[in-house]
Amino acid sequence: MSPVHTLFFGMLIALAAPAGAQQWQHYGGDAGGQKFSPLRQINTGNVGQLAVAWQYRTGELERHPALQTATAKVQVNPILLPAAAGGHLMICTPFGRVVALDPARGTERWVFDPGARIGGYATPEDPEGLASPGFANCRGVSWWEDREAPPGALCKHRIFLATHDLRLVALDAPTGRLCPDFGAGGIVNVEPEVLTAQPPAVKGEVKFAGPPAVVNDVIALGTTVRDFHRANAPNGAVRAFDARTGARRWTFDPVPRTADDPAYAGWTPGAAQSTGAGNVWGLMSADEARDLLFLPTSGPSPDFFGGTRPGDNRYADSIVALRGATGEVVWHFQTVHHDVWDYDNSAQPTFVELTRNGQPFPAVIQATKTGMLYIFHRETGEPFFPIEERPVPQGGVPGEVLSPTQPFPVKPPALVPQEFTEADFWGMTPWERNACRKAYGGYRYGGIFTPPSLEGSIMWPSSAGGVNWGGVAVDPESRILVTNVIRLGHYAKLIPAEEASGVKSSPQENMLGAPVRLLGTPYAVKQGALLSPTNQMPCTAPPYAQLVAVDLQAGTILWKSTLGVWDHSLPPPMASPFSLPLPLPWGTPTFGGPMVTAGGLAFIGATGDDRFRAFEVQTGRELWQAKLPTGAFAVPMSYEAEGRQFVVIASGGHAFVYQKPGDQITAFALPADRP
Repeated sequence: MSPVHTLFFGMLIALAAPAGAQQWQHYGGDAGGQKFSPLRQINTGNVGQLAVAWQYRTGELERHPALQTATAKVQVNPILLPAAAGGHLMICTPFGRVVALDPARGTERWVFDPGARIGGYATPEDPEGLASPGFANCRGVSWWEDREAPPGALCKHRIFLATHDLRLVALDAPTGRLCPDFGAGGIVNVEPEVLTAQPPAVKGEVKFAGPPAVVNDVIALGTTVRDFHRANAPNGAVRAFDARTGARRWTFDPVPRTADDPAYAGWTPGAAQSTGAGNVWGLMSADEARDLLFLPTSGPSPDFFGGTRPGDNRYADSIVALRGATGEVVWHFQTVHHDVWDYDNSAQPTFVELTRNGQPFPAVIQATKTGMLYIFHRETGEPFFPIEERPVPQGGVPGEVLSPTQPFPVKPPALVPQEFTEADFWGMTPWERNACRKAYGGYRYGGIFTPPSLEGSIMWPSSAGGVNWGGVAVDPESRILVTNVIRLGHYAKLIPAEEASGVKSSPQENMLGAPVRLLGTPYAVKQGALLSPTNQMPCTAPPYAQLVAVDLQAGTILWKSTLGVWDHSLPPPMASPFSLPLPLPWGTPTFGGPMVTAGGLAFIGATGDDRFRAFEVQTGRELWQAKLPTGAFAVPMSYEAEGRQFVVIASGGHAFVYQKPGDQITAFALPADRP
């Protein structure tokens, strides 16, 4: 693009930005999930001066000490409300408490506790699921303004909270009071409908975790659904409600149940009725001007075996554009056909304004666990770069019906390796490398989409990614995308049911290492990270995580930087005799995501080393880091208050890869006397 065009489109972006957009009023900064702050008080020249401005503790460690380490996910991204809505910094805790903070000082203004049920999966012996509590999570709350209400009216500005026990709550943003005209006294209880949907759910199998999506006057809710437990997993529908009254507006089921749906033709009638999941457990994005809502859908049930659901299984593993007012499908694209790898789309679809042949191209990006980036026209679904259907490995287990091809974008290149060979086995010593070869050398491996097998298969990328739910951040001026990627191997081994007697179903989602029966199928599955049996170190060479930058207009990778160091003893499952306090620049398991700013910086936590870092967007150089109380597996945000730019991140560890609990919200700023 010429300098004149760059300047012209930069001016358009600046003119189009709504007043107060720098205040980060949505989970992803804006409704399109760019995770971009136009603030530049903090920049590449002074970021080294950043220091803690304030730190707030939610108190959940003390309230739920037995649950925090093993089951709570501190993944919240705060939002800052405009002054008319109270000007609060809004957070929620994993257990659903909503807190309004003073953004300049981090002190409490008000707190709302919905009294959310903490139980896990119900059983006849344990109807509340208290014996094995399920994961608790609240990634954020959402703000909505009723433009028809007069200034100062109660609930003109609303905070929407989706609790993990399936309630949608509307609060008056300035005061934290329930909105009496919404649902029943401010609450819509969605659980009865979820429990009776087709296929139905057991109490605790379906939860709300992400912030509700707002598209004009509609509030839409995705769900988390219990992973690889049974073929007829619970229904994964997205449900939408009227923002004023709480009345149902529409429902979108990612599994088409009736013949009048165009996607039904790819399903067998039995599978269309009995298959569940396909749910949206990541973040949705909204283009309010076009009345479009973008859904990243997950895999259909069950994971790792698809013989009960032959066909491509569309709308699962897709980006789906819905009409916000009606829920009508406008367009969709499937990134994985007939998913048997747990390659859910979990990253938030992200908007950017590109150009093609001199014409504007309003784009949406779907980042994936496979490490591929798919870029489409938001209105039509037309790909920005060509996408090719390429042959992929076949030879699944008996009863499996694999897709012969999968869609590969021509550009950008994949962000993580797409093939595993014998040479990729690794160890810190020759003995460890041999241990890995002995443990996994008889498994199937090769190119991406090698299917799970009876002998075991190495999945590369892993079922965690690639790019996971933390998604991507985009600088709208330079059109540079930044994201963190996982570079760890994974394995999946299917076990015939008759050989899996005594294997119990998983009491939690994402159970690793232990065989789990896939109820309703002829198999159980054993799956987990590709670790050495002798010391639990990865069987693949570092780096295990990277921060990657992509020129979206050109479709090229600009740089890659290792993300994270091993310089202390790591908690399970990464602990080993060799995880000594050495500054090994290997990268750590990474969940969460980045933010970019107009100051030329990319901020990210997302590592198992307690660090919060800033990188230069243009070069990938690490310019600054700070120690946090524990790992920050969340997404940072930025805003201005009282003339200072703040950068905020939540830290709480991670239930799977970094079990060092925390309940802190930390704000960084330049010293007050050094603007």
